[in-house]
Amino acid sequence: MPETWQDIAARKQKQRADQIPKAWLLPSSSHPTGTTDSSSGNVLDVPRKCGILTSEEIHITEDLDATALVAGLATGKLKSVDVVTAFCKRAAIAQQLVNCLTEVFFEDAVARAKQLDEQFRETRKPVGPLHGLPISIKDSFKVKGYDASVGVAGFCFKPATTNSALVELLLEQGAVLYCKTNVPLTMMALDSHNNVFGRTLNPANTVLTAGGSSGGEGALIAMRGSPLGIGTDVGGSIRIPAMCNGLVGVKPSHGRVPYAGQEGGALAGSSKLGVESTAGPIARNVRDCEMLLRAIGEGRPWLFDPDVLPQSWEQQARLTRPSRGQPLRVGIVRTEGHVTPLPPIQRLLDEVARTLQSSTLPSQEAIEVVDVDISRLGPQLLKVFNGIMSIDGANTWFDHIETTGEPLSPWLASRLRRRPQKALDEVRKLQAQKLELQTEFQKVWKEGGGYWAKDVEITCGDRTLDAIICPVAPHPVPPIDRWNTTNYTSAFNLLDLPAGVLPVRTFLESDTKGELPKGDPLNGWDKINQGLWNDIDRKVYVGSVMSVLVVAPKLMDRRLVESMAVLGKALAPLREGSGRASKL
Repeated sequence: MPETWQDIAARKQKQRADQIPKAWLLPSSSHPTGTTDSSSGNVLDVPRKCGILTSEEIHITEDLDATALVAGLATGKLKSVDVVTAFCKRAAIAQQLVNCLTEVFFEDAVARAKQLDEQFRETRKPVGPLHGLPISIKDSFKVKGYDASVGVAGFCFKPATTNSALVELLLEQGAVLYCKTNVPLTMMALDSHNNVFGRTLNPANTVLTAGGSSGGEGALIAMRGSPLGIGTDVGGSIRIPAMCNGLVGVKPSHGRVPYAGQEGGALAGSSKLGVESTAGPIARNVRDCEMLLRAIGEGRPWLFDPDVLPQSWEQQARLTRPSRGQPLRVGIVRTEGHVTPLPPIQRLLDEVARTLQSSTLPSQEAIEVVDVDISRLGPQLLKVFNGIMSIDGANTWFDHIETTGEPLSPWLASRLRRRPQKALDEVRKLQAQKLELQTEFQKVWKEGGGYWAKDVEITCGDRTLDAIICPVAPHPVPPIDRWNTTNYTSAFNLLDLPAGVLPVRTFLESDTKGELPKGDPLNGWDKINQGLWNDIDRKVYVGSVMSVLVVAPKLMDRRLVESMAVLGKALAPLREGSGRASKL
C-alpha cells in the first residue's frame, strides 16, 4: 500500500528533528511550534535567555553582522567552526520556536568549517570573500545529497544529485551552507505553510504572518539564526518576508544572480514563457546585502548560469550615479492605482518624503524628492502579471500534489484551481503587453515623461530619477493568511526592475488612527484591503515594522543597494523616533 502524504510528512519531520542534538532542545513548554492562537507572542529573546548558547555564541550571533563576521574570518580573528556552530545552535532553537527549517545539515557544515579553518591555518589566506561564513538558503535550492521538496510530499526523500548554480558559486567563494528554510505549498502563497513541514511563525508576533514564499528565511534571520540568507522572488517572495520580519531584502534584476538548477515545481523551460524568478539576499542591514551581491558579482556568476550577464560588481559601478556632485533623486509613489494604501501606509510615505526633503546628510549624499504618479499603470501591471503567471492553469502543481492526495494549504484553498492552459497566441499577446508596459515605464524615470509632478524643480545634473520609493504593500504586516494584493511587489517583477525592502520604523499606537476615504472601494482587492482596517483590532499591528520598497532602473542593482544605504541614513530620524534604532 503506498504511503499517504501524512506518512511522508511524519517521516520527513522526524528526519529533521533527528538532526538537532539533544543538548540543543528547548523544554517543550517554551515554544509554540506549528501552533497559532488568539494571543500574540514574541519569541525573539528566547535564544538569548534559554541557556543553550554560550556568551561567546550570543556575541557572535547578535553583535556581529555578516560583514563583520567575514572580516573576522578573513583575518583569523574568528574561526569558522565557532561561527558556524553558534549559528547552527541558534537555528536549531529558532526551528523549535517558529518552525522555519526544512533540511538540516549541521554536521556537514561543521566539518566544512573545520576544513576551512585548517586551510587558513596552513595558508594564512581565506578561501574566498565568503570564507567560513554560514549562509542559509531557501528550500528550492538544490544541495547535493539533500531534498529540495519545497513542502510537497511527492518530492520528499528524493535527494538532489547536483547543486544549484548559486550553491556551487557560494561554495567556491568559501561559504558554509548549514540549513534550508520553509516555503508555502506551490511557492505561490504569501504565508509559509505546507503539509510536509507545517507553518512558519512570525517570531516578533506569532499572530502576524511571516510572509512567503521565502518565509522560513525571513523568520530565521529575524531570530538571528542566520547572519545572511538567500531567497527567491517572482512576485514578492523576498520582499514580503523582509517586510514581515523587519529585514532588508533585495530582489535583483534577472541576469545578475545565478538561478539555474532550482526546484520550482514547474516544467523545464516554463520560466521562458512567463516572468523570470530571481535569487537575492535577506539580511539585517543593507551592507550585508551589498557584501553578498558583491561577492557573487566578483565570482564570475556567468560561468555558473548562462542567463547571467558577464559583468562584475566593479563594472556595474559605471551604472551608478555619474557624479558625486549630483544629488540622489528619488521619486515617491504613494499608490499604484489599483488598491489604495491604508492610512498608516499613506502616513508613512508622507513622513518618508518630508524626512528625505529635510535631510542633512553630507553634500555628496544630498537627496531630491519628486512626486511620481503611476496610478494609471498599476491595474494594467497586475492584470498582465496575473495573466502570465496563470499560463499553465496551475495544472502542473495539481499533478504534483494529487500523486499523494495532499490538500491545498488554507490560503490557497479558495484561490487556486485547475484552469485550461492558455493557447500559444494568448501567451504571445500577454508577452506583447508586458513589453509595452516595460517600454512605457521607461518614461517614469525621465522628466517630461508624463509621470512627475508638474511643479518639480531640478537643481542640477541629469534630469532622471535614481530610484523610486513606494509601499511594499497597501497594508501593515497582516495576520496569518490575510495578505492582500502583491501588486506593489509583482509589478517590478513584470517590469524586471531591481527592488529592495528598507525598514523605516515600527507601527505605533498612534498609527491605529485614521479613517478610510468615503465612497465605494475601487474593486474587490481594494475591498479586502479595507477589511484589514475596518474589520480588525488594529492594535495587532502595534510593534510590527513598517517598511518601504526602493526600486532602481533595470540591471542597475549596484545603484539600488547604494541608494538604499543613503536612504537608510537619511531615514534614521524616523527609525530612532519610533524606538527602533537598528543599523541599516
